[in-house]
Amino acid sequence: MSEFPNLSRRGFLNRTAAVGGLLTVPGLLAACSKTAGADGESSSLEQLKKQGYVRVAYANEAPYGYEEGGQLKGEAPTLHREIFKALGIGELRPTFSEWDGLIPGLQAGKYDVISAGMAIVPERCEKALFSEPEFISPTALLVKRGNPRKLTDLASAKKAGASIGVMAGAVEKTYATAAGIAEDDLKTLQKPQDGADAVKSGRIDAFLLTSISLNWLAKNNSGLEVTDPFVPELDGVKQYSPGGAVFREGQEELRDAFNGELKKITADAGRYVRLIGEYGFGKETIPPANLRTADLCKA
Repeated sequence: MSEFPNLSRRGFLNRTAAVGGLLTVPGLLAACSKTAGADGESSSLEQLKKQGYVRVAYANEAPYGYEEGGQLKGEAPTLHREIFKALGIGELRPTFSEWDGLIPGLQAGKYDVISAGMAIVPERCEKALFSEPEFISPTALLVKRGNPRKLTDLASAKKAGASIGVMAGAVEKTYATAAGIAEDDLKTLQKPQDGADAVKSGRIDAFLLTSISLNWLAKNNSGLEVTDPFVPELDGVKQYSPGGAVFREGQEELRDAFNGELKKITADAGRYVRLIGEYGFGKETIPPANLRTADLCKA
């Protein structure tokens, strides 16, 4: 068993421009239509090589995977582009999905891979195949500048009776509930920017997400700041928030080939940072070699 059991979460990190990993996507909106990949075409490795592209889903969450100016940017698309290129597949064709629709869309065959920095947690492992971890990240709170409620973590939020925003379908709600935050004090939001807007307007006291995602929001929204990162716990186990790519069940060959190339990147800190450092990832976010998806998927 890994020394990092049940590390969990969702996705994360970044800045505005991506270095050498931007995916120019002509006709991005058309590619993201309902018909993109809805025919359930094969996503075996050999088939993808023959067709020359892989269909990927993103949730438009910076800095994990998002569209800007006709380009697909973020940690996951940039990293995945590098990996699939090494596998002989030169193009990513994107499909947008709301966060809680990502796995259902994958199961329905609308795309081949989820490129959204999704957290590796047991409930999701029952529905899809995860790659080995691409990153780890601690958690934090986004608050108004000056932190008027003096929040530092979930325990302090509970003590203060603070209202906390969480993303729909994301693992942070589980963290908040486990810490004793009352259901009435939790507000579910659809997008990270919704969380920032809710904090700015005073509708919530804080927005709970990974620290690097929140740093991105604070950089792009005046009047906000991010608390020092902390590591939440579930049943006494620290949650370090590893995330990865997601594949449909039955695509073990594709997942394993992906893992082979991913390992080459995570074993080379310089290459890892060159690829996704622009999005706020660094040596500290490289998953430990003994952090394995097989352990993370155990209930």
